[in-house]
Amino acid sequence: MTRHSLINLGCGHRYHAAWTNVDLQPADPSIVRVDLGKPLPFADGSFDAVYHSNVLEHIRRPQAAAFMAECARICRSGGILRVAVPDLEVICRIYLEKLGCCLRGEAAAQAEYEWIMLELLDQMVRETSGGDMGRFLRRTPLPAEDFVYGRIGNEGREFVEQQRQSPIAAAKRPRLWKSIRCRLASMFRRENDAAMRIGNFRLSGEVHQWMYDRYSLGSLMKSAGFLHPRVVTAERSEIPGWDGFHLEVAPDGSVNKPDSLVMEATKS
Repeated sequence: MTRHSLINLGCGHRYHAAWTNVDLQPADPSIVRVDLGKPLPFADGSFDAVYHSNVLEHIRRPQAAAFMAECARICRSGGILRVAVPDLEVICRIYLEKLGCCLRGEAAAQAEYEWIMLELLDQMVRETSGGDMGRFLRRTPLPAEDFVYGRIGNEGREFVEQQRQSPIAAAKRPRLWKSIRCRLASMFRRENDAAMRIGNFRLSGEVHQWMYDRYSLGSLMKSAGFLHPRVVTAERSEIPGWDGFHLEVAPDGSVNKPDSLVMEATKS
């Protein structure tokens, strides 16, 4: 049986032993510590498939092209790039739908409208960890529960459970690229403390630096040297053995992040 070389960039807590899993803050000793903001420490054409989920939106737009070029460099010719990001197009369509409902006086849509507004804006503008989205998810009972869980899937449910069990512990979970700390603030005058705190948080990796739809993500893939970008489902992939890795779909068939846009492209 042919063994395929696969890499999962910024894997977080979603990884599989058949892959080379990398993250700046490894959740397991098997995960390779790598700063995705720097050139990747792998040889050209090392992998048959390159995968990253909910990573690209955390990279500042001027650096996104360089990161995708690195993905292309380490992918062999004919290999697959698979990318999952929040789906800006779908969020906007739902926002317009829920806005219309609220303008027509449909009270039942108000909590759904509030949530989709948070999906659209909160993770781009927040200045503290968790932001208004975290506060929404800590409400008991959770407003528009079926709608919200239909959007955030298994990962969102896990977050809500952690928040309800121990809000303080959940707030201290490791986050992507949380390497810039507020320890430097003491070097500056008191009136600069707030600016330093916000700036350090904004660069810590939690916020969304950009959003993508199927056109902009496909264009970015093509500019990096990949061909035929196409939208795929969480369940389907041209990556051999995908359905057995459970990186996007749990063993029970539920999708971990149903709010994601998932696209694949082939290295030229």
